[in-house]
Amino acid sequence: MHQKSKITVIVADDHMIVRRGIVSLLSLNNEIEVVGEAVNGRSAVEQTMSLEPDVVIMDISMPELNGLEATRQIKSRIPRTKVLILSAYDNADFVGQVLQCGANGYLLKNTSPEDLYAAIRAVNSGHAFFSPAISKIILDGFLQRKNPEAAPETDPLNAKPFRGLLTPREREILQLVAEGKTHQQISSTLHISVRTVDTHRNNIMRKLDLHDAAALITYAIKQGVVILPP
Repeated sequence: MHQKSKITVIVADDHMIVRRGIVSLLSLNNEIEVVGEAVNGRSAVEQTMSLEPDVVIMDISMPELNGLEATRQIKSRIPRTKVLILSAYDNADFVGQVLQCGANGYLLKNTSPEDLYAAIRAVNSGHAFFSPAISKIILDGFLQRKNPEAAPETDPLNAKPFRGLLTPREREILQLVAEGKTHQQISSTLHISVRTVDTHRNNIMRKLDLHDAAALITYAIKQGVVILPP
């Protein structure tokens, strides 16, 4: 009898205790095999390109490259791989961004192990899976779109304005600048010249009509590019 292959998974979370906890939970399920662990979004993209897992479990708030940008890159480069967001954030802005970047599901970190297993099986089979609280946010947004008097900013599918303005590379650099990285550090991380970093930074500020580093950082925080710890 042919044995069904396991669902291969990469777990991406910058908090070691959380990441190892998820890995330990998944190891208890004989349908699932963890093939990689990533400490940031950039590592998640690189490992996905190399290992081509069935599912990536992705945190949103991670250094260097956040989970949203990592998801967008993964879905662009390896659309077969499914991305399941696992996050503590449940506001409409993040839900909208998760949907727009192509994620296949969104679970809150207070979910049960059984729901985590069910979500992995569902997205691997081509279905979407959302925690009940996330489903409610999506439904509320749908109902608001049908109501002409609804405030558009409360709609989780309302696009973030900067997404269409900045290129993927500019979004990466915006996050690194907001995290306090120097041009030299960004150059080393992205394997581009310092001059190129400076050009990108100037283009970002011009496109967003921002005039100093403080405004750039404030903007990045407000847009959820970087997330301050609670």
